[in-house]
Amino acid sequence: MKQGRLRVLLGAAPGVGKTYAMLEEGRRLRAQGKDVVVAVVETHGRAATKAMTAGFEIIPRARISHRGVELEEMDLDAVLARAPGYALVDELAHTNAPGLAHEKRWRDVETLLDAGIDVISTVNIQHIESLNDVVQQITGVPQRETIPDAVLREADQIEVVDLAPQALRDRLSEGVVYPAARIDAALSNYFRLGNLTALRELALLWLADEVDSSLQKYRAEHGIGQKWEARERVVVALTGGPEGETLIRRGSRIAARSAGGQLLAVHVTSQDGLRDTNPGALAAQRMLVESLGGSFHQVVGSDVPEALVQFARASNATQLVIGVSRRSRLAALLTGPGIGATVIRESGDIDVHIVTHSAAAGSRISLPRSRGSLTIRRRVYGFVLALVGGPLLTWLLASMRNDDSITSDVLSYQLLVVVVALVGGIWPALFAAVLSGFTLDFFFVDPLYTVTVDEPFHLLALILYVVIAVLVSIVVDQAARRSRAARRSAAESELIASVAGEVLRGQDAFQAFVSRTREAFGLTGVRILVGDRVLAADGEPAGTGVGDSASGRAGGAASGSGDDSVDRVPVNDEAVLELHGRALQSSDRRLLSVIVAQLASALANADLEETAREMAPLAAADKVRSALLAAVGHDLRRPLAGATAAVTGLRTSGASLSDDDRDELLDTAETSLKSLTDLLTNLLDVSRVQAGVLAVNLQPVDLVDLVPATLDELEVGPAEVDLDIPTDLPAIQADPVLLERVLANLLSNAMKYSPAGRRVVIAASAFHDVVQIRVIDAGKGVPEDRRDDIFVPFQRLGDTDNTTGLGLGLALAKGFVEGMNGTLEFEETPLGGSTMVVTLQAVTS
Repeated sequence: MKQGRLRVLLGAAPGVGKTYAMLEEGRRLRAQGKDVVVAVVETHGRAATKAMTAGFEIIPRARISHRGVELEEMDLDAVLARAPGYALVDELAHTNAPGLAHEKRWRDVETLLDAGIDVISTVNIQHIESLNDVVQQITGVPQRETIPDAVLREADQIEVVDLAPQALRDRLSEGVVYPAARIDAALSNYFRLGNLTALRELALLWLADEVDSSLQKYRAEHGIGQKWEARERVVVALTGGPEGETLIRRGSRIAARSAGGQLLAVHVTSQDGLRDTNPGALAAQRMLVESLGGSFHQVVGSDVPEALVQFARASNATQLVIGVSRRSRLAALLTGPGIGATVIRESGDIDVHIVTHSAAAGSRISLPRSRGSLTIRRRVYGFVLALVGGPLLTWLLASMRNDDSITSDVLSYQLLVVVVALVGGIWPALFAAVLSGFTLDFFFVDPLYTVTVDEPFHLLALILYVVIAVLVSIVVDQAARRSRAARRSAAESELIASVAGEVLRGQDAFQAFVSRTREAFGLTGVRILVGDRVLAADGEPAGTGVGDSASGRAGGAASGSGDDSVDRVPVNDEAVLELHGRALQSSDRRLLSVIVAQLASALANADLEETAREMAPLAAADKVRSALLAAVGHDLRRPLAGATAAVTGLRTSGASLSDDDRDELLDTAETSLKSLTDLLTNLLDVSRVQAGVLAVNLQPVDLVDLVPATLDELEVGPAEVDLDIPTDLPAIQADPVLLERVLANLLSNAMKYSPAGRRVVIAASAFHDVVQIRVIDAGKGVPEDRRDDIFVPFQRLGDTDNTTGLGLGLALAKGFVEGMNGTLEFEETPLGGSTMVVTLQAVTS
């Protein structure tokens, strides 16, 4: 008997359309004349899904009684007896009721496949066993129904049923996925936009990995060795040197440019284990690779370039990242081109990136010397060239000497002097000129092998020869001096531009200053001190104490020498720039003065920003006071005038009033005085919130007990409010008095704007380590342009009657909730209206 084939439709979340797509595929197969039955389909009350089942042969479900509850499950025996060509089996990870042949539905599906029946099924990404903990971290909801990865990977076909997160939320808001009573809580918990985006990415990446495994298996079975660029695979070569972190981050950025890019880091170890590496640096780089989502590998090979290329080819890499050589030019000249050139030559169709870094030879960002012309190294090279080139040239010319070769001999030595001048400057050139002059006289000018000159013309020629060498040397020396000055100016400009760029990109201005200053001047440490406080620091300070007056003097080098000197440069009346390391030259101080001026400006800006931050609360308080005065003049006048008029009427009319009139005046006075009391209480409360002196007594609070007390206080009955509070809801960390006032404010506000016949809903749900309380009304909602103002004191959506308050209810509620370390937010009710969401910490133990 042939084995049945399994096709699985994978979704990121409930409601993306897996079951609908399964039924659509069943319809298509039926149209082709295939034998298709519905073994089990869960419609979850969705009308569109239920309509799709019309016309199918539906196998009746088996009824199982468990603990007094009748459950319906797929009837495996009935499906086997029917023996269709295709069976539609929904929810592959479903747990069967006790008493059935198999505990899990995927076991039932295996039985159908063994019977030769093709199965089309569905599963959500959260039900895959290996992703269970990841999904719980994302959504905060544990999944008890899971399916082993191996079962899913053995499926003959896996397809993702994809739907954009916002489109799924729109479907949820329209009531397509869940009933209206569950919409609001679902949107704010499991179906958050961030949750859905993460679950969607998880589903796509899981399928991509599965496809990648299939591709690797196919290439291995067919012996395909060349690169297939199905997706980017970036291999980073690590030596254990300080450049490793730079290479890893660059490789990570390259891999991130394409969806599903993969990062692999590899270190090549020699077969004898004697290659110089830093185990600590490698361990840190391995942790960095893994934190960026990559993998670390270690291979053994005597030929590093060959091992790198072989690993890259075996990994089907598309990019190979290596660091520029840390060797000097002289070392590269003596030992060959190095690993980079060999890797490029052998890499073939793999792209190779050679990344520069601070540890590369000659790549350190520092200021060139402003004094002198040529470096000592070039002068040494010049002397070496004169000492080695002179004898070699003499030997060569002596072997070819004849009576007419004197002119070519002089020109040859003149060329040697010019070359030495170009390499080493004036002093090596003068040395070469004098040396070659004596050599010419001794070996090539009659009388030979003496230092005497018979002809005055020959003496003049030697003098001119030395003069020409000196002039060429001077020209070379001046050119080198100007070149160094140009490089110095460019480096200074780059330093200032680099600091300015980092500040503009939002980095810490002071940290940028100290880091670049230390790097530019080659110091061991740089610090900015404001009094005794270190504002920013980079590097290690010298051994002398900061507070020791002998350690340095303002504007000059401290006592001591070498790398232990300390230089303290005043920035303003309070701040000092402290430089540790070598003593700075006068040319360095010119640039340092520019840095100090920029630093002074940055400190002044920081002071202004701090002053502005200090003034902001004062401005806000002033705004509140202004609004408070306006409110007192407007809103308090009404209840005060009403109470005054009622009392005056009682006093003047006396016994002439009827009992009904007297009761009416007393009711007016009582209502007005109560309104006045409430207004004054709210004013005092909002003043305490604004002043930050709100007294909060946090303790575990059970909503099941608190909400009824709030309803009793407002005299609200079951006909006006629906409660949706789970009995197993954890207690919350709150002040019961403040929370009751918050709920009372929100509930009275919701009832005010909710239309007649529509009840307000109070719902609660737990999510991760927080509890959310939602007060939902079905009113007209809040205009989008006013949503930012509803929590601001003295803001109201209209003054329609004399009972309208000061607009403090929502402002007070928000202040109380924030005082309890929570949040109060506005959300639009999916089917119209406003939802106020109170989020507070749950009591976890």
